Amino acid sequence: MQLFYNSDISEQNNSFTFPKDESRHIVKVLRKKVGDTLYITNGKGFLFTAKITIADQKNCVVSIENSEFKKPTDYQLHLAVAPTKMNDRYEWFLEKATEIGITSITPIFCDHSERKNVKLDRFEKILQSAMKQSLHLYLPTLNQPISFKDYINQDFSGDLFIAHCEETDKKSLKNEIKPNTEITILIGPEGDFSVNEIETAIKNKFIPVTLGNTRLRTETAAIVACHSVAFINE
Repeated sequence: MQLFYNSDISEQNNSFTFPKDESRHIVKVLRKKVGDTLYITNGKGFLFTAKITIADQKNCVVSIENSEFKKPTDYQLHLAVAPTKMNDRYEWFLEKATEIGITSITPIFCDHSERKNVKLDRFEKILQSAMKQSLHLYLPTLNQPISFKDYINQDFSGDLFIAHCEETDKKSLKNEIKPNTEITILIGPEGDFSVNEIETAIKNKFIPVTLGNTRLRTETAAIVACHSVAFINE
């Protein structure tokens, strides 16, 4: 099944008109024609089955024949991950985390961060592409980038963890994860969190954890954390 995405479609729609760029892709690139069936999600849990009624490159119109709603997972996973020095590594993380299953992602700028800016528009497109490729019906929320200092002073709910490499007392993440809960995990930059950031997180009730016996790259650590939570919730 090929999955299409548009955030504007809803269960109230009887028909839907794709914008110009999507219409051109459907009609000219994919060569879809009148009568062809499309499967569409709005990234909010709905799967729409539709048939093309007007195959125009500027305005592709479909008739909604059926809609199904899939309830979200019983767990919520929020990852706050420092941007990597090389953009492609962070983009790889976004893609794989979406495939595995994640609720929201927040880029955080830390004391040791080498990158202080990100391209949210490009990140958003990667999330959308990964959602469609993996046939997920929920698009992860991509939050605005924020400094560690501002992020850590928010009100949090659920279980809170910070993964770091300092030689201090840490618990194993896999032993701390409980199924069907809300979880937030902090992953630092290539230079790790600073001692001050770790101490601040602990004061704010984040539990320090290890992801294994080896030192992992930022994007690898984020994927290990993501998969660990998904595995416990299978």
